[in-house]
This record gives sequence, C-alpha cells and structure tokens, in this order.
Amino acid sequence: MTSLQNLKNKILSYNKVDDDVLDYWLSLYERIELKKGEALISSGQMVNYFYYLDAGCIYYYKVQDGETKVLEFYTEDIFFTDLPAYVKGSPSRYFLTATEESTVFAIKKSNAEMSFDNSHQLERFGRLSMQEAFLKSYSRVERMNSRTNEERYLRLLEKRPDLFQRLPQYLIASYLGLTPVGLSKIRKRVGQRESDCV
Repeated sequence: MTSLQNLKNKILSYNKVDDDVLDYWLSLYERIELKKGEALISSGQMVNYFYYLDAGCIYYYKVQDGETKVLEFYTEDIFFTDLPAYVKGSPSRYFLTATEESTVFAIKKSNAEMSFDNSHQLERFGRLSMQEAFLKSYSRVERMNSRTNEERYLRLLEKRPDLFQRLPQYLIASYLGLTPVGLSKIRKRVGQRESDCV
C-alpha cells in the first residue's frame, strides 16, 4: 500500500469525499522524510502546516528549566500539529522531533483553508480531524490530573505497549510526569506483583 493510500484511507475514515475532490486534496500534501533526532517544528517557529504521520514516531515536548517535558507521542496513521500555535497563528513554544526515521505528509494552512471554503466534504473532514486532535490533548490533561503515577503507567502499557519498545525510558518517564528512577520503581513493583500472582 502506498503512503498516499494510507493518507487517503485515513481521510475517508472521517467522512465520504468524492474522488476528484480527494485527489485534488491529496495533491496539496508535501512529503517530508525525517531522520532520527530531526526536528519538524522548533520553539519560536511559526506553525503553518497540519501533518499526517505515515511512518515513524514523533514526540511533542517543551524545554522548561533545562528539562524536557513530553506532552505526547505521535505514531503511524495520525493527524497532528502544534495545535495552539497553528490555530492562533503564533510562534510555537514547543518542539516536534522524530525519535526514529519518520515519513510525514504536510498540508499548508492556507491550502487547507482554501479547500475547506470550496468543499463541504473537506470542511467536514477538517473540522472532525481538528476536533480529534483537540480531544486527545484534553484527555491527556484529564489523565494527568485524575490518575496516580501507577495508573498512568498501567494505562499506557495497556493502550500503547509498542512505545516501551520504541522509546528510551527517560522520554516515557517525562510523558508520565515521572523521573526515570520513579518509572523504574513502578515497573519493578508491577512486575513483582505479576510474578507473585503466578
């Protein structure tokens, strides 16, 4: 399956779009290949694109008091951007960086808005994909505030086990609001409980 086919399928998972409209929309995307450690967006940069991650892993983070604070990990088949900066048209305060070789498709904000004005189908898709991106951000804040460290760890392990194979422990710890030592203690405690149950 080609990369554009993946993107096409993702768009159609939101709502029906006529073939001629969809082909035009797909032609507006630019392909970006990122090496491991390469930044897609850096702090202070204007965010003029909405992205689709076709392959790889990208983390969304800020640097505060010299420390990396991870807000999200994006993996295959997802739309993403630095949403606050994109919507407000202000410089980003965050970074989007590849943790492994990644393939991204990017559509310029001006092209997206022009397309939404000309097609109700694309406008609906744009609204739904934007809502999904917002809800992901909101649910993360909710989880951070309402769950214990261990509950957050167990949920991540259940919902996204691949991250533990793909990412260094310090990034996962940051995402969970922990230190690497704190994460290691939780993993050890959970592992001990599981072995006691056997």
